[in-house]
Amino acid sequence: MGFKATNAFVQVRDNNIDQALRVLKKKLQREGVFREMRLKQHFEKPSEKTAREKSEAIRRTRKNRLKKEAKDIGMTVVEYKAYKKKNMPR
Repeated sequence: MGFKATNAFVQVRDNNIDQALRVLKKKLQREGVFREMRLKQHFEKPSEKTAREKSEAIRRTRKNRLKKEAKDIGMTVVEYKAYKKKNMPR
């Protein structure tokens, strides 16, 4: 995973710097810049990187499956989680 070049431009309207900073932080967060900076602070062994990527893939797969199951029965993910929790045998 190489470093991504970001072209994050933010317009400052009416000298409202606080609003512009919030928008900029949100854009950078969406692009994954903060996450990448955190990961690059220290060296990550190849085995740790593989384990991290594997767990991320598992998490992503579970999340997508949950979204699909919820969509199939016409619920939001939050409603579906509550529905599953209520109807699970103990």
